[in-house]
Amino acid sequence: MSDDGYDHTEVERRWQGAWDDASVYRTPDDVRDPTYVLGMYPYPSGELHMGHVRNYTITDAYARYRRMQGDDVLHPMGWDAFGLPAENAAKERDSNPRDWTFDCIDTMRGQMEAMGFGYDWEREIATCEPEYYQWNQWLFSRFYEEGLVERRDAEVNWCPSCETVLADEQVEGDAELCWRCDTPVEQRELDQWFLKITEYADELLDDIDELEGWPDSVRQMQRNWIGRQEGTRLPFEISDGHGEVEAFTTRADTVFGATFFALAPGHEITQSLMKEDDQVREFVEHEADPEGDEPNGVPTDLTATNPVTGEELPVYVADFVLSDVGTGALMGVPGHDERDHAFATKLGIDIVPVVAPSEDDVPDVSEGAYTEDGVVVNSGEYSGLASAEARERITEETEGAEFHTQYRLRDWGISRQRYWGTPIPVVNCEDCGHVMVPDEELPVELPEFINTTGNPLDAAEEWKRTSCPDCGQEATRETDTMDTFVDSSWYFLRYVSPDFDDAPFDTERANDWMPVDQYVGGIEHAVMHLLYSRFFTKVLADMELVETREPFTNLLAQGMVQLEGSKMSKSKGNVVSPQAIVEEYGADTARLFTMQAAQPERDFDWDDQGVQSARAFLSRLYDLVSEFDSAAANGEHDAIAEYVSREIDATIATAVSEFESLTFNTALRETRSLVGLLRRYREHTAVNGETFARGLSVAVRLLAPVTPHISEELWRELGNDDFVVDAPWPTPESDTTDYEKRRRLVENTQRDVRQILDVAGIEDPSAIDIVVTPEWKYRALEIAVESDAPNVISEIMQEPAIREQGDAAASYGQDLQAEREALSLTLPPETELETMRRAAWLFAEEFDADVRVLTAEEAADDVARKAEPGRPAINID
Repeated sequence: MSDDGYDHTEVERRWQGAWDDASVYRTPDDVRDPTYVLGMYPYPSGELHMGHVRNYTITDAYARYRRMQGDDVLHPMGWDAFGLPAENAAKERDSNPRDWTFDCIDTMRGQMEAMGFGYDWEREIATCEPEYYQWNQWLFSRFYEEGLVERRDAEVNWCPSCETVLADEQVEGDAELCWRCDTPVEQRELDQWFLKITEYADELLDDIDELEGWPDSVRQMQRNWIGRQEGTRLPFEISDGHGEVEAFTTRADTVFGATFFALAPGHEITQSLMKEDDQVREFVEHEADPEGDEPNGVPTDLTATNPVTGEELPVYVADFVLSDVGTGALMGVPGHDERDHAFATKLGIDIVPVVAPSEDDVPDVSEGAYTEDGVVVNSGEYSGLASAEARERITEETEGAEFHTQYRLRDWGISRQRYWGTPIPVVNCEDCGHVMVPDEELPVELPEFINTTGNPLDAAEEWKRTSCPDCGQEATRETDTMDTFVDSSWYFLRYVSPDFDDAPFDTERANDWMPVDQYVGGIEHAVMHLLYSRFFTKVLADMELVETREPFTNLLAQGMVQLEGSKMSKSKGNVVSPQAIVEEYGADTARLFTMQAAQPERDFDWDDQGVQSARAFLSRLYDLVSEFDSAAANGEHDAIAEYVSREIDATIATAVSEFESLTFNTALRETRSLVGLLRRYREHTAVNGETFARGLSVAVRLLAPVTPHISEELWRELGNDDFVVDAPWPTPESDTTDYEKRRRLVENTQRDVRQILDVAGIEDPSAIDIVVTPEWKYRALEIAVESDAPNVISEIMQEPAIREQGDAAASYGQDLQAEREALSLTLPPETELETMRRAAWLFAEEFDADVRVLTAEEAADDVARKAEPGRPAINID
């Protein structure tokens, strides 16, 4: 034992060793009641940070709780081991990415073990191992066979610092920065491999509504990213022989208000104009800023014919029109679109209202656009129609127009011009073109790392040279590697059968475990990882490799651990080392503090005092259990013991509810209160041994998911031979239906006594009488709550027992009438009396006074008449 209670280092090492020796966390393959709990696996950066500790304590606590509830639990861990940082680190150290990665893995695994995380390490995976990434390659071939892989020239996001392509989702913020290094992203034309996620756009969008266990914010982010829009494609004829250009709009009802036509800087007509129009060229090359604060553009000599009105509209090149959104062209309706309005105002273009709240209320659109639906005006034969009807008729009656659905979502470009990733299993043959590497030749393993600029695989000449699988002629390997999000799009399936050799995973076992019951990770993955995982799962379901079409039933996006209001960051020098906390205070202290500081989805500030408080609590609990002598605990099971027993049951009921919803901080607060109550019980009177021992047993088990080491120690101290991780979750022994009302009654009455003492200036009370409500007042409340009559006073006065009270009943009836909307039933008088008598010792202990709990009949009339349901009267001498 240390000076402050116990030697955490010795306790934690001993129980970690015991768990290992007994293979406590090994997950069975054959399961009856499976629960899959998963935290997003980490990138092996070298050491854990407090965000890791919080994330993985959440999943570990929930997994332990489900296990104590009797479930078979799968709770694995692995490593998102490919990626550019390892390659850059190897370049800096003149090493190779593999050695650096596995050094980091060894370090982080050791730190996870020191934290006591209950992983089945026999299921550990690392995505950089050929045994894993061969299945990336196998899946790529299957996707290719399903028509979901395409090679094409495309404008891509290029990071000049990382020297690689980025997916749209990896370009962050209005400034369009690389998600890895914050370098401004450029646009380049490159041949790329794409996975055709757009083929599943509708299903990905529609199924979001079924993800009821996901945060609303995450679901909305996915809806926005997919960005389905229902509208109309209208054909505009461009002058000077440029032909027909379609423009997509969701507001065909505003077509009579179109006063200009705009092309994207990258549109093929714009590119043609740049050859002969210096103003257009200067704008595109030097002035266009799609992310600018206001839209900008230049006029051209072209016109576009409005297909509905026949009007010739001036054509502009505008930087707010994007080449890869819609058709790269749009009709400008400044009267009914804020962006178009700003553009028209800046360039002096006409602004015409064609939609109004009503025909007699045409809006003034000179200062701002009217963007709501309404009635169409100034629109020829369509005037007077509602917006929705006008959109339908204009689309149906305009030659060449068609209803159209478009998406913000683009196909997923997975090509990366880097070394440390999964080689794309393709051979490039002059005669046969792109040929898939046969399954029997997988994996295509990475060659030795070459420290060079650009893509190291391009420099691996011997590795590149191969023969065509189809014709046998000389050919070259594809030198692009896969985006690492491919690795994480199905890794959760590999955990169910990590040693399976015949396929990426055993379908039968996957169907036993999937979908993941509880997934935990950062909000930063709300679009990329989660959307790709959903896409992969749907494709695999269509291949009949898995039954589920959604990978994660429940999702928790945990908040950040901050220091003085800022996210912890090595670059900012504001990092708290988990290892230092474990050494000084113990892993259980770190786990307890991070779980009790806030609800899991909220950010919170690291607080040294909070850490010390958590440690002090564990030391007090250790002492409380260690000092308990069951033989000397000979107190009777009296009213005090009964109160403690009911509080034990109430704590269990609260903890179950809170653990189920992952609001651990509330469960821990209740458990800490129970431990405090047990200490007060011991100090107040001779404790009943059975009641006290049960209270300790319950407290230890409720804490076990969060503080497993000390809980194992105390579980043995209480005389148990098994592991607490295998112990059953405690259950209440009494009815806990009204426990919240009982607890609130006691707490409110304590507060009322304190307030009276404070207001009256009484420092040393000798006696306190607590008088519960008379039966007639409870009956009056009951009638008022249940009655629909407009006048509740007449309703309650129909009861003889109430009517006998005369003026007192009338006065109380007026109170009930005034507060009617807020009324609710309280505990019945007999239950109120029973609850307060059991809790009387708390008042006697706190206020050092004689305490009596009386019925209204036992009390003086002037005191009794003040008692109301749920609000006992109080008299203090």
